[in-house]
Amino acid sequence: MKKLFVAALLTSFQLAALAQDSTVSKSPKTDWSKVSLAGRTNDHFMFQIGTAGWSGAPDSLNIKGLSKNFNMYFMFDFPFKTDPRFSVGMGVGFGSESISFQDTYIGIKDATSTLRFQDVSDTNHFKKYRLNTTFLEAPVELRFTSDPTNNKKSFKMALGLKVGTLMDAHTKGKIFVNSSGQTLNDYTEKIKKKDFFNKNRLAATFRFGTGAFSLYGTYQLGPLIKEGLGPTVRPWAVGICISGL
Repeated sequence: MKKLFVAALLTSFQLAALAQDSTVSKSPKTDWSKVSLAGRTNDHFMFQIGTAGWSGAPDSLNIKGLSKNFNMYFMFDFPFKTDPRFSVGMGVGFGSESISFQDTYIGIKDATSTLRFQDVSDTNHFKKYRLNTTFLEAPVELRFTSDPTNNKKSFKMALGLKVGTLMDAHTKGKIFVNSSGQTLNDYTEKIKKKDFFNKNRLAATFRFGTGAFSLYGTYQLGPLIKEGLGPTVRPWAVGICISGL
């Protein structure tokens, strides 16, 4: 996953360079320090939805199915006075990952010394089972826009970091079945507890696209589970970002 993240960053840098070269070749050199930014959109709101996963997760965890990521942020944008194509964005919001498991029980509320990921394929279990974590986050981005006077149609790229504090961790099981897959009880069970998880996190972020739509990626730099209490896994996510206003 680290190699994929680095490759995506390099690709976005190349796209930014191509976009800038294209702009320069088609028009006279612009004195960006004198350009008026009145009325331009600044990507104040960002909604991100995508697929998620855990880097470093052993196969024994039985991560299967579609795992999801959802982020929502309100951002302030501060353009550079000498070149408003570049700006710093910072804000606050929420980020969550919902990791899907198969034939698994996760003992987040058990009185055990480590977090158990138990294979329950040979006994009664939930057909659909997820572990969800939600963080209150403060993202910071270094942004590039090829034409800040026409933000709705220009190429954009952003690299950044986000700091988060854990607000919620819970498992959610749906449809209780036996070892043969026959339904025993169609109900939902949610169990909450945060003790096994690191309370804070730092994640690297990137996004690139055109106008209101872009692709994004995130990679948590530290482990999700406390050291010595479970597998050393680092959440990642990729998906689509909608931004504007």
